[in-house]
Order: sequence, then C-alpha cells, then structure tokens
Amino acid sequence: RIGSASSLSSAVINNRLQELVKLFKERTEKVKEKLTDPDVTSDEESPAASPAKAVPAAAPASGEEPAGNKPAGDEHYCEMLCCTFKCQPWLDRLKNYQFPSSIDPLTNLMYVLWLFFVVMAWNWNCWLIPVRWAFPYQTPSNLHCWLLVDYLCDLIYLLDILVFQTRLQFVRGGDIITDKKAMKENYLRSQRFKMDVVCLLPLDFFYFKVGVNPLLRFPRCLKYMAFFEFNSRLEAILSKAYIYRVIRTTAYLLYSLHVNSCLYYWASAYEGLGSTTWVYDGEGNSYIRCYYWAVKTLITIGGLPDPKTLFEIVFQLLNYFTGVFAFSVMIGQMRDVVGAATAGQTYYRSCMDSTIKYMNFYKIPRTVQNRVKTWYEYTWHSQGMLDESELLVQLPDKMRLDIAIDVNYNIVSKVALFQGCDRQMIFDMLKRLKSVVYLPNDYVCKKGEIGREMYIIQAGQVQVLGGPDGTTVLVTLKAGSVFGEISLLAAGGGNRRTANVVAHGFANLFILDKKDLNEILVHYPESQKLLRKKAKKMLKSSNKPKEEKGDPLIIPPRADTPKLFQAALAATGRLGGKGPLAQLRWRLKELKAMQE
Repeated sequence: RIGSASSLSSAVINNRLQELVKLFKERTEKVKEKLTDPDVTSDEESPAASPAKAVPAAAPASGEEPAGNKPAGDEHYCEMLCCTFKCQPWLDRLKNYQFPSSIDPLTNLMYVLWLFFVVMAWNWNCWLIPVRWAFPYQTPSNLHCWLLVDYLCDLIYLLDILVFQTRLQFVRGGDIITDKKAMKENYLRSQRFKMDVVCLLPLDFFYFKVGVNPLLRFPRCLKYMAFFEFNSRLEAILSKAYIYRVIRTTAYLLYSLHVNSCLYYWASAYEGLGSTTWVYDGEGNSYIRCYYWAVKTLITIGGLPDPKTLFEIVFQLLNYFTGVFAFSVMIGQMRDVVGAATAGQTYYRSCMDSTIKYMNFYKIPRTVQNRVKTWYEYTWHSQGMLDESELLVQLPDKMRLDIAIDVNYNIVSKVALFQGCDRQMIFDMLKRLKSVVYLPNDYVCKKGEIGREMYIIQAGQVQVLGGPDGTTVLVTLKAGSVFGEISLLAAGGGNRRTANVVAHGFANLFILDKKDLNEILVHYPESQKLLRKKAKKMLKSSNKPKEEKGDPLIIPPRADTPKLFQAALAATGRLGGKGPLAQLRWRLKELKAMQE
C-alpha cells in the first residue's frame, strides 16, 4: 500500500511538472515573439493556472445547484426561468445613466446633437413669429397649440442654460479646465450668458394685459450664438461641409424673402386689402401670393403694379434697395462657398494646363504627353490631390507622425529587415516615406543600376522580370510587399539591382531614400548595428553560389598524401636511407608514374 501510494503521488507530480513545463515553453515563445516584434500583444501576460482537482461534494438534498457553480455574470430580471440576461435591460441602463460632469464642446457628439435641438427651437421662433404677427393664422381655436410649442422651445432654452452651458470645458493658460465651479463662473462671465438671459425675458406676462401678441416673443430670436456654434461644430464633423454651406446660404435667401412677404401682407392690411392695385387683394392663399410678390421685388424681376400712395411708394423703394443689397450679398457668398468647394479641382486644372503648355512649347512627343495626362488624372482621382506632402506639411510634427503610423506602420513593421529595431526609429522613418504613382509598364527600377531606395507597395502590383531576354515574369508583388530593402544598407557604393521591376497596372508606392535612413540611424546606434548585421546576413544568403550537382564518380579519386608524411619522405630521400620509408617512397613514385 505504501508503495502504491508513493507511485501514485509521483505520477501526479510528474503530470503537474509536465503541465508547468508546457506552460513555461508557451510563455517563452510569446516573450521571444514580443522581443522580435514589440507590437505583438499577447492575450494573457501570465499563464493560466490549471483547474484544481477537488473532491466532489455531496449534492444538496433539495436538488438545487450550488451557489458557487452559478455563472457570475448571469442575472435574472424577470420571473420566467427560461431566460437570463447577461446585461441589464435598457430601462435600467437609462436609470443608471449619469450625466457627464464636463462636456468637451469640440469633440462631444452628444453636445452637437443638443445644439441641433436648440437651433430647431430658435428656427421655430425666427420663422413663425413674423407669420403669426402678420398673417391671421393664430386664432383663438388653435391658440393652445401655438403656446404649447412656444413653451416647449422655452424649456429647451432653459435646459441649455442650466444643464449644458455650465458644463462646457474651456481653455485657460493652455490648460483644459474641467472644474464645475470654474466652468460655471466662466459661463456666467461670458457674453453668451447675457444674451441667453435676454432671450428668456418673461414678457409673456403682458399677455394678460394686451393679449397674446407674438411680438412679445421677439427676444427669443436673439439666441443666434447657438446657431453659429452649431454651424461650426457640424462643419467640423461633415466630410463634405460645402454642401451644408450651400444649403445654409440658400436658407438665408429664403428667410429674407419670408420676412419680406410678411411685411408686404402687413402693409396690405394697413392700407386695406384690395383697396388699390398695389396691395394684396385677399384672394387665394395669402402666404403664397405674398411670397411670390416678395420674390419679384427682392430679385427685381419687374412687372409689378405701380404704387399709388406715399406709403406704398416709400415701402417699395425700401424693398428695392434692400433687395439689391441682399441679393448681391447672397450671390457673393454663394460664389465663395462654391469657390472653396472647387478650390482643389481648380488647382489641379491649372497645374495640368501649365504642364500641357510647357510640353507643347518644347514639342514633347505625343506618347509622352498622353502618359503625363494619365498620371495627372489617376493621381487626382485616387488621392484627391497631386502631392500629399503639401497637405501634411501644414500639420504639427506629432500629427504627421500619427497619420503616418495609421497609414504605413502595419506595412513597415512586417519588413524582416526592421524587425527588432527601436520603435521610435521606425516612427521617424515613417515620416520620411514619399508617395509615388507609377503608370502601367513603368520601370520602378532597372537591372544593374545602383539601388538607393526601398519600395513599399501601397496599392497595385509590380512584376519582377528576368530570364535571358529580361521579359520573363519571375514573381508578382502585391499590396503590402516590400522590395529593395537590402540596398539601403549595402556598403561600397550601393548594391546593384539584379532584376527589372515593372508596374503591372497603376501602382502607388512608398519610397524610403538611403540618405534619409542614414540621417535617422545616426541617433539610433544600436538599431544601426542590428541593421548592418541583418543586411550582411541577407547579402550572404542572396549571393551564396548554388552547389553544382554532377554525375557521381564510380571510382573516387585517391586522397592526397598527408603533409607530415610527405615531409618525412622528403627527409628520407635527402639522407639517402634504406629503411622502410625509403622503400615506401620508391613505391609511391612508381604509382605516381603509372597514374600519369
């Protein structure tokens, strides 16, 4: 019994040790991989413990499952036994939601959405207060509907003041302030707070004395700062902001015509509907007829009836002056919006026209001109610009690095030559990459030329040509492939290209120059040593001659006589001895003569 127990315990210990050895091997492989490529992240930093072997306990008498065996994440929120919820229902989420203590007005999308509701309430007041004042659309039968929407807009204004504006972050001395008291004091001292207070002046109490007059709500239209802030935030989000600018400029024109139509109906009612040929005659839809008159007046189309009274003449003159000024302003603003939207296209056309003029002046062959035009068109349509560096040069160095990492790091980190190097060196190298577009059948590099660049394929394909005539496709490299990396570190004037590389279709390549890499390696000596070592190893493996395999000899050649034995035979010959060595020396001479 003692022997069986000891053997059983030794078997258990042996199994446990084997498990530990296996786990340590896996951890060693992960550490090696992480040292080779620092960006490789392991799922588990430490090996998971093996499940403990416990003696099964007796089941409860009631047949219920033990509490320790229940999943920790499963919770019941209903009385039915058929369903469980791993996450809380949306109603409980809504109850447990906590409003943020501070809001970033530049990047918080929730704040932009709230500004949209504020702007909608502001537009309700701006568009409908003049209509309700001039036209007879507000009646005692529908007054409760108008007041309901009015006070709903006032509630939105009040929430904007109490909840959102007092939580907006701001910058003071270069620091982002998120303290509640400081944010509230900053808002109370701002010009916007004063305008917001004026917007909510309780002039509605005068309703009890003069009746429900929509003009008493005119201060609600002074919340224009929210409208301009919403425009700024929305344009920063949209990818094609010029479309929104065109819509906004059109809305300005429509609003000016809207106000003019309201003024025309008021003037007609003041003079008396249908009293003269100039005023509105009261037939048809009053708003549509007055809006039509406002369009003809502000755009100065003409064909309007002549005013009769002094009031009508003065009103018409003011309309003409306002129309000319407003219409010219709208046209100028629309021109600026369209010009800003097509600025890139205009620059592309001007560059292409100048290049065509230059080629025509020097009588460049038509085939070359066609290739230049194709390059312009493809580069513009694929990138949206002719030179990416012109855009990135305006950004700070840190932002240029962030963009370069997102675009190129996944490709460069896979290059075998740069694996294990300092990450900061790779980051500096990413900023030196240059984007170049090659047309179909363009030579990226030719056989025999000195290689001073490394190429990374961003899009498209290239073909490596070889063979006796140099037209055989040896291999096709696709997006993400790298070639020419050995040339960056080759000594003795550079490494000559061993094959022709041709673009198969349109190819967009990133190029790293040898001079740029040497300027970077000055600051990273350890990475420079590692790269030199790798480059030498790769050059030896690429330049290693292949072993020639011939037919095996039936009778292998005789091995050469050892040098020490040859020296002993030569000494025997000089001394003239007659021993065994002398006889052996004479026998070897005979064999050599027979072989000859």
